[in-house]
Amino acid sequence: MTVVPMEERHLAALAAIERACFSTPWREDMLRQELGKGIFLVAEQGGEAVGYVGCQTVLDEGYVTNVAVSPACRRHGIGRALVEALIRQAKRTGLAFVTLEVRASNASAIALYESAGFCRAGVRRHFYTAPAEDAVLMTRYLEE
Repeated sequence: MTVVPMEERHLAALAAIERACFSTPWREDMLRQELGKGIFLVAEQGGEAVGYVGCQTVLDEGYVTNVAVSPACRRHGIGRALVEALIRQAKRTGLAFVTLEVRASNASAIALYESAGFCRAGVRRHFYTAPAEDAVLMTRYLEE
């Protein structure tokens, strides 16, 4: 498995992963709009996209939009590799911190983020729809 910057060739596969993972998935055109912006990294196995992480940046702040791994490829360390690669790139880019929201019921994702150094920073009430749910706000500060 390798982690590479997101390219046009990945977009159809990433849109399919989005549909498999989320109730309100990003479409291919939405992913295309992020090309060359922020930090968007793709995990590949055998030349095929199996997951990705996206992080929009503003000045020295990072906001993780999505971490998604194909359901057939979960539990193989791909999510962890993507989050770790994102943190390395965020540090190289000079970001002060990276923040994200995660469904309060998503215990496995919360455990992954905590193991990667993210700390709970609060709760966003009624953040998610389909189904309605609170989000846990998590932040990782990036020291030099």
